[in-house]
Amino acid sequence: MNKTPTLTTLSATALALALGTALALSAAPASAADDKEKCYGVALKGKNDCAAGPGTTCAGTAKADHQGNAWKYVPKGSCEKTASPTSPTGLGQLAAFKEKKS
Repeated sequence: MNKTPTLTTLSATALALALGTALALSAAPASAADDKEKCYGVALKGKNDCAAGPGTTCAGTAKADHQGNAWKYVPKGSCEKTASPTSPTGLGQLAAFKEKKS
């Protein structure tokens, strides 16, 4: 009886390991996002986080500092404590807003 692994066994093992690694890595961003929230009005020009829909991105497209419709991920619970000079309250918001006039 031959006790050496066959090419098929090795290939199946490699495929299983690769699939397991891919699944583990794809789950990591979801858990990281659980402790973050979108905060509008705190991103600096060109430094916003954003997703405009599946397969698209608008990250880095804020035209001005503290733009009311541009958001940045911040630690959960900190948004409405973060300064935003364009916000009606002077603090970050959990939803997009129209910037106040200076």
